Amino acid sequence: MKKSESSEKKEGKLTIDELAAFCKRKGFVFRSSEIYGGLSGFWDFGPLGIELFNNLKNEWWNYFVHRGDYMLGIDASIISHPKTWKASGHIANFNVNDYLVACKKCKKSGKIDKPNLGKIKCSNCGGEYDWEHAKMVEQMFKTRVGSDQTEVYLRGETAQGMFMDFKLVQETSRKKLPFGIAQIGRCFRNEIAPRDFLFRCREFHIAEFEFFINPSEMKCSLLDAEHLKVKVRLLDAETQEKGKDNLRETTIGKMLSEKRFDEWHAYWLAEQILFYKGLGLNLDKIKIREHMKSELSHYSSATFDLDYEFPFGSQEIAGNANRGQYDLGQHMKESKQSLELFDEATGKKVVPRVIEPTFGMERMFLAALVDAYEFDSKRENVILHLNPRIAPIKAAVFPIVKGEHYEKLAEEILKDLKKEWNVAYDESGSIGKRYARNDESGTPYCITIDEESAKKKDVTIRDRDTTKQIRVKIADLRDTLRKLINSEIQFEKAGKIVETRIK
Repeated sequence: MKKSESSEKKEGKLTIDELAAFCKRKGFVFRSSEIYGGLSGFWDFGPLGIELFNNLKNEWWNYFVHRGDYMLGIDASIISHPKTWKASGHIANFNVNDYLVACKKCKKSGKIDKPNLGKIKCSNCGGEYDWEHAKMVEQMFKTRVGSDQTEVYLRGETAQGMFMDFKLVQETSRKKLPFGIAQIGRCFRNEIAPRDFLFRCREFHIAEFEFFINPSEMKCSLLDAEHLKVKVRLLDAETQEKGKDNLRETTIGKMLSEKRFDEWHAYWLAEQILFYKGLGLNLDKIKIREHMKSELSHYSSATFDLDYEFPFGSQEIAGNANRGQYDLGQHMKESKQSLELFDEATGKKVVPRVIEPTFGMERMFLAALVDAYEFDSKRENVILHLNPRIAPIKAAVFPIVKGEHYEKLAEEILKDLKKEWNVAYDESGSIGKRYARNDESGTPYCITIDEESAKKKDVTIRDRDTTKQIRVKIADLRDTLRKLINSEIQFEKAGKIVETRIK
């Protein structure tokens, strides 16, 4: 791809608008209903985007659900009984909190939460807001169900399904405390001002789990030295209360010794950071922000945001809250059903307390792209340095010699690799153009079938990030590719190094 073929910025700091244009051009993300001019706050994943998104979801599920024996998964419905949101506190604390106001001077509209009505100036010009005409905007979408047209809500979070199914999951799985319930699902919020591409949407996905613990159990059996040594960049509550934003380098262990959280909370915060590290995200772009007491949600006694440094600023991509016994207690009160659990370890019935790690999946998707995006001035094209495990296409197969025999060999290789991964086939254009197309898609490995392949029964594998090439026997190709994708072998040791002719 030549420079003139793309409208994205080539050098300097990437902007979110440039990333959005790149995502559209490559088929990662499109505006929903674009043929009608689009609908603000709604987006469609394209062919490459849905592959990347599904890979992120699979990584999350494997890490938090399949890896241990203390987590179970569910998929709760998007619409639930309307009493759900009364019990959870959303109707009283969430659905009547946001107001749309306009500046008297510059006319710019803005969103103000209820506690700040009448208290602040316009962020654009410093003028006075027209408080008299402030309009409340309900954040939860309403719809109607059945012949009697019962008014219900589209869920604003996935958490409540896990609380309501808690007893059923425990009884059918026979899990003992502590254990967790996880899910990834769509949520809906009527954002007043959707912005920053995928960051603030009206329809989005949350991955989260509720981890249930005996309220008297403060020791975490899973917490070990690795978790305590996890380094973080912390913006603590007391610093914010002084009106400052200075970060300090610390560890999960030091935060625990400062009594910022209990051991279970410490463990799951460390696990969130280790998960992002495993994805390949730059941890230097992530900070932990401790919520001040004045901003804690109605259900939380301690909350931490994980903020990522996007082109538009440091913003939340995940959270971790100590929800205590609030939700189960509220649902017991509203439903008149017992959600107590007999804990064999103590021989008593208890209402478990809850630690809740939450991940914004579109925000994770966006962070992965921002982290991976690079314009290489030597290659004159964009390179997406995605972790091979989450790359939309794991490999691309190129026959570079004309002839039915070579094309048949390439198709056989493609068929074999497709048994395990999403693999592309590209026979159009020069080898350089084919490399460039796949660099932009984030494809980590390109496989070429040349005149030697039929004789020696081997192929060339080219590494996306370094452009180095190795020669590998066809019989070993799938096994070698698997080891490369899973970082079980270094590229230079996976085959015979060959001279790189085309970058």
